[in-house]
Amino acid sequence: MPELEIQQLAKSCNEALILAALRGTPRHGYQLALEIEERSRGLFRFGHGTLYPILHKLEKDGHIKGAWDEGSGKRKRKHYELTPSGRRYAARQVAAWRVFFERFFDLVGGVES
Repeated sequence: MPELEIQQLAKSCNEALILAALRGTPRHGYQLALEIEERSRGLFRFGHGTLYPILHKLEKDGHIKGAWDEGSGKRKRKHYELTPSGRRYAARQVAAWRVFFERFFDLVGGVES
């Protein structure tokens, strides 16, 4: 069972969100950002400076695969999709987050305001 490092929570959260958004069909970066923002009702937002480095790292690690789509008359866009490795990594991420939140709420759940 992977454990989440406190210093890496934002990175792990962002990766989990991106991998979850890629569970359906391949998407390009802007589509991913919009879907995550929409599905989270605005709670999670990605800027270009955050999203693309994470996509490049996930691709380098073999968790996603990117392919350029030139489309007719459109500018080139890179579409990303999960690889089998990415599906396994996403499942491990979800399991780690589940354990993290269970333990977190065990500690703070009884706090009264």
